[in-house]
Amino acid sequence: MRLRTVTAGPALAVFAATALTLTLSAQPAAASPTSLLAAPPTVDVNSVNAHLQQLQTFATNNGGNRATGTAGHTATTTYLQQKLQAAGFTVTVQTCTTCSGSAKNIIADWPGGDTSNTYMFGAHSDGVSAGPGINDDGSGTATLLEAALQLAANHPTMTNHLRFGWWAGEEQGLIGSKFYVNSLTTAQKTAIKAYGTFDMVASTNGGYFVTGTDAIAVKLRAYFTSINVPTETSTECCSDDGSFRNAGIPSSINSTGASFTKTSAQVAKWGGTAGQAYDSCYHKACDSYPSNINTTSLGRWANAEEYALWTLTTGSAPANDFSVSLSPGTGAVNPGSSTTATVSTATTSGSAQTVTLTSSGAPAGVSVSFSPASVTSGGSSTMTVATTTAAAPGSYTITVTGTGSAVHSASYTLTLNGTGGCTGAGQKLGNPGFETATTPWTASSGVIGANTGDGSPRTGTRDAWLDGYGSTHTDTLSQSVTLPAGCSAYTLSFYLKISTAETTTTSQYDKLTVQAGTTTLQVFSNLNASAYTLRSYNLAAFAGQTVTIKFTGAEDSSLKTSFVIDDTALTVS
Repeated sequence: MRLRTVTAGPALAVFAATALTLTLSAQPAAASPTSLLAAPPTVDVNSVNAHLQQLQTFATNNGGNRATGTAGHTATTTYLQQKLQAAGFTVTVQTCTTCSGSAKNIIADWPGGDTSNTYMFGAHSDGVSAGPGINDDGSGTATLLEAALQLAANHPTMTNHLRFGWWAGEEQGLIGSKFYVNSLTTAQKTAIKAYGTFDMVASTNGGYFVTGTDAIAVKLRAYFTSINVPTETSTECCSDDGSFRNAGIPSSINSTGASFTKTSAQVAKWGGTAGQAYDSCYHKACDSYPSNINTTSLGRWANAEEYALWTLTTGSAPANDFSVSLSPGTGAVNPGSSTTATVSTATTSGSAQTVTLTSSGAPAGVSVSFSPASVTSGGSSTMTVATTTAAAPGSYTITVTGTGSAVHSASYTLTLNGTGGCTGAGQKLGNPGFETATTPWTASSGVIGANTGDGSPRTGTRDAWLDGYGSTHTDTLSQSVTLPAGCSAYTLSFYLKISTAETTTTSQYDKLTVQAGTTTLQVFSNLNASAYTLRSYNLAAFAGQTVTIKFTGAEDSSLKTSFVIDDTALTVS
């Protein structure tokens, strides 16, 4: 993982003219395809561990690492090629001419299925030069390899087409996956209905992060729900999903976490140790086998991957279906006020369809509206919950229903505050202009200070300056605040200045994520460069709660972007 500041036929027919390719075709074993099994085959974690032992051996025998351009990486790609070809995959070895040294992408297509409906699963086959790269990303490489081999061994009837990709040059800047995507025609890109990347799926202190709304992410969440393992979305970034997403292909990143620290709430969900990194050996020599592998996570992810690829590509043609979700799922207002939430939909199988949104369960004096009232699955709508002064205080469950070829719903909890009045109104953030040291803010070293140049303050002499290094870097800034209940307005505001050396007009290389608790309010990037601009957000949903306001700046390996924050406020009235 790299943290920042189809045409018809069994294999891709055309790559970019600069790509040297070698296509190795192999027929499936002689046995006839069997009918669809009742459930996906089980992936044995011991088989995954055997692949990881091979990757460790490749690193040990070749300078201690598997970095792109080294003999350790060449051994890795040869191993993948041989295993997949022997199992019956059509293997394409693509030379990445923009990667450092001799670097190969391995693309494996399982014969059969509708190539105009291709589902693609990927991981990066390289590591950093500092160590063997066993969790990052030997774990993703090995779990996908064994999931592919299990599918091949069972010879299911294919409905949709299945493709795997193992990428070179990820640690150099997602270069291998970018090279592959750039080699595709428009039609080949359109044929890929979803891409999921699996990057670090065995972190020793990790969690379960499924970040995306594509069909693969939906299936992964369904699997983890079935084994009672909760999932979260992640704010860590980035991996090869970005190369596909930037080309308009629905994508997700799936992991157990890298260098970010585990919270006490996550420990309650998954176990582990709060305040420590998900992977304390991230990009270090100690990322080795078997010491840096969580076997439980490794086995769960291998079987989640198998479930997703099996249910998306095998058996009879899937019916058109979709999902409905709400963010946030709760809201608190005074009678006479309103609040909003985002209704998100996703195509879970088949093709996109029209979904009509309705609601039920609103009490007297409360109305619910949607803008727009109908969306194409994969789209979103804004739900507005408006109340009158006659609405009775209390807690109510509103059911939001999406109707298409099927009917699905999600629940929203509305709290109507009592009529006791607003006590404790005012500005709730401490040290809002950063003029008095750092307390009560918690920030990365050097963020808060008397900054100059790109980081100069809007007013006063101090502000908060995140990133601006021009190298891989993450800065955070946060403060927890308790909001009184019973007030009519809760507004978070701050001035934000973004300056960047990035030249792209399409790619978000450097990002600033603004959160209230676990809710993402907005994500800014190098594409939003501007002078100081006032940003405001409604936090009524957090009335009566203690919420952490957090800013996370993530910068990639080159061309700096600065995110400068000043004159913050969280005003309650």
